[in-house]
Amino acid sequence: MEDGLILLGYNISMFAMRVRIALDEKGIEYEYREESLDNKSPLLLEMNPVHQKVPVLIHNGKPVSESLMILEYIDEIYINGGRRVWFSKGEELEAAKKELMDGLKLLEGELGEKVYFGGDKFGFLDVALIPFYNCFDSFESCGKLRIEEHCPNSLHGPRGAWRKRASPSPSLWLLLP
Repeated sequence: MEDGLILLGYNISMFAMRVRIALDEKGIEYEYREESLDNKSPLLLEMNPVHQKVPVLIHNGKPVSESLMILEYIDEIYINGGRRVWFSKGEELEAAKKELMDGLKLLEGELGEKVYFGGDKFGFLDVALIPFYNCFDSFESCGKLRIEEHCPNSLHGPRGAWRKRASPSPSLWLLLP
């Protein structure tokens, strides 16, 4: 078993199957433990105490739940069937900052001159992203990032048009400073 990987699943769960397929396709060794949904194991209850559902991937004693989150985790940790090489803290921080800025630039480009990500109506991606808007100030001050410099028109800063368009919705007022 590679790096202490345990997958808690249920044989007919399409979500657990999704994770098994990903692990098998990447050639990653893991221990599979079948769960009973009528009599959940203490390990499942400990590793996923809120939802108490499968699948749960346990990597060196730390749980990852929700099949899509597990797939993303697998892709982050294992590249081309091998283990990702971790950076030193300074290099890791700089790599994380670059990854965040690259993602924000991608979003800035995708939004472009559109009113919302989906066009003229506030939609799925807008709902998914707007709660993170309040984190931008922290990213800038703590992470020494310059988001406004790279995303001036839509996502952040005084010209943050997307935020201004989204803010009239009463459901978003609690998110705005």
